[in-house]
Amino acid sequence: MQEAKNHITDIRAVDAATQQVWQYLEEVTDPEVPVLTVVDLGIIRGVITDGKSAEVTITPTYTGCPAMDMISTNIRMVLASHGYAPVTIKTILSPAWTTEWMTEAGKEKLKAYGIAPPNPKQSVCTPEYFHREEAVQCPHCNSFHTHMISEFGSTACKSLYRCDDCQEPFDYFKCH
Repeated sequence: MQEAKNHITDIRAVDAATQQVWQYLEEVTDPEVPVLTVVDLGIIRGVITDGKSAEVTITPTYTGCPAMDMISTNIRMVLASHGYAPVTIKTILSPAWTTEWMTEAGKEKLKAYGIAPPNPKQSVCTPEYFHREEAVQCPHCNSFHTHMISEFGSTACKSLYRCDDCQEPFDYFKCH
């Protein structure tokens, strides 16, 4: 099975039929953050197709994500509208999804939409980091003078922040 282009396998290394399915998957948006496609999110783990049927393997952003049922349905609908039948969706949980699988274009789309994209993961984790608030850049004015208002924002995968400079509240797409 081919892996997601932003995870392991370069999309240019797959055959034309598989590339076509990847292009169609760019039409499927996240119902909670409609500016992102499932490809931007990096949740597409693999595609198998013979040009008529398709099997798409996905990994949720977190176990129990309520958007995954809608995403699976939307993948089926988009591929069916392009003539694929049957369309099979497989869900795998391991390895767990990480924000490192998001595309850079997706992170830019988040910022333009007013949601702070996830910071890069810390490569060193020490006990003193557990009590510090992460420095999150305001997507409106680019200031790092921000503070968390709530660990949970409009969805469980986001935190709510406020900028101390422009005073605007904003969601931060949590790093995980």
